Amino acid sequence: MATHDPGTGRHPTIFEPATLGLVVVLCVFGAIIGMQVLVTLGVSANTSLIGALVAMVLARLPLAYFGRFRSIHRQNLAQSAISSATFGAANSLLLPIGIPFAMGRPDLVLPMLAGAALAMLLDAYLLYRMFDTKIFPARGAWPPGVAAAEAIKAGDQGGRKAGLLGIGLAIGVGGAMLSIPMSAFGIAFIGNIWALSMFGIGLLMRGYSATLGGIDLMALYAPHGVMIGAGLVALVQVGRVLVAKAEDGATAGRSDGEMRQALGLGTVAYLAIAVLIAVIGGIAAEMPVPMLVLFVVYAAFAAYVHELIVGLAAMHSGWFPAFAVALITLIIGMLIGFPPTALALLVGFSAATGPAFADMGYDLKAGFMLRGDGSDPAFERDGRRQQLLAAMAALLIAIVVVYLTYEAYFAADLIPPVDRVYAATIQAGVAPGVALSLFLWAIPGGLIQYFGGASRQMGILFATGLLIASPAAGWAVLAGIVLRMIWTRMDRPDGQSQMEVVAAGVIAGDALYTFFGSVLKNLAGSR
Repeated sequence: MATHDPGTGRHPTIFEPATLGLVVVLCVFGAIIGMQVLVTLGVSANTSLIGALVAMVLARLPLAYFGRFRSIHRQNLAQSAISSATFGAANSLLLPIGIPFAMGRPDLVLPMLAGAALAMLLDAYLLYRMFDTKIFPARGAWPPGVAAAEAIKAGDQGGRKAGLLGIGLAIGVGGAMLSIPMSAFGIAFIGNIWALSMFGIGLLMRGYSATLGGIDLMALYAPHGVMIGAGLVALVQVGRVLVAKAEDGATAGRSDGEMRQALGLGTVAYLAIAVLIAVIGGIAAEMPVPMLVLFVVYAAFAAYVHELIVGLAAMHSGWFPAFAVALITLIIGMLIGFPPTALALLVGFSAATGPAFADMGYDLKAGFMLRGDGSDPAFERDGRRQQLLAAMAALLIAIVVVYLTYEAYFAADLIPPVDRVYAATIQAGVAPGVALSLFLWAIPGGLIQYFGGASRQMGILFATGLLIASPAAGWAVLAGIVLRMIWTRMDRPDGQSQMEVVAAGVIAGDALYTFFGSVLKNLAGSR
């Protein structure tokens, strides 16, 4: 596989007419599909591989014009763009603006859209700035990114790698047809074993605590408390990384100074967006100045923490608990005493951060692998910059699509199901004893995170599992870890690489089956 684009020695640009045209079409399609799947099924659609597959198909058409799409780097740009548009339109835009609508405040939809759009764009840019640092290393797991890269490489190289990927695809599709969460099974072969083990244990505890032990963890706010404790310790660990003279600095492509600059930019920008939301949302006039200042500071802090937690979970496990962590932000805001209008904008702002951040990490990981794992630093920087431009173009298209279509969705009472949960939580208020419960459960969460260390993120992943109601995913993760350990003990030449290709196929197969299944369900439901 050539590192550079054939014939040019440079990375292809997003602004080539053919590439840009394909990206625009894919982004409009991806944004619409993402919104439709979210409002009807309540889940996110993974369209990343769809873009790469479309480019692969075009490359094989008997027309010279489409031959340029044989470039794995153009396929990577297409994959990055459609993925950004899908997550951006659905998770980062439609979901936040649906919250005030669900609360009977349609007048806040456009102010929320403005704040969410800015937060989303900043979200993606910050991951671009922080990718390949000690916090978010390029050699981190990022399982969906590995799956996308291996699929593109297999399509380009053929041979044994394509065969292994095909086996993985068949396993992924077959398991998904049996309603087994095969993405969880696949990531067990790629991510950190310690982190994924805690993820699997958390999934099983959430799934069986009520039926086997008679304990409703959600009613006790246990997952939320564990995440709060783990998240606070994770922030301290990130801070220690920033101030320490790291011995492993050579493992990161970007310096500590660049990482600090990105974090500083994010702090200032999130504060500015929080102020903007408070002003255009009208809540500045509803609260006294001290409460308004507290709202701005807390909203910016919560958005930043939400972003980091979602990013860390996504990097290690390929799953990110964006909905649940936004709910934690809301509950703490309710305990502080913010009025309902401010709470609606607060949780929308928090929910807008994280998905684009995590998705950008997946895409940059795929690009990093396709460009030779950093073997050519100049080419890697150029390609990464082109991916950023592709993502930003996709997110701008997503903003336009959401602006033009949201009224039709809301008129048909189609809003993301989780928005009704947020609205009901705000209207119901906080039950007595919640603060104490959060505090008590935060203690074990913080301890697990502390003793696991920053490299494993065991507390964050344990809390992520507790927040997700999918015991089948827990069994899939743990079964995958056991098989991974057996495979590793065989000590076969190139065994690790082969295992990752099969795992990538499993993840891709599950994603493709889920995506096309959701599309067919939507088509059937619209008839």
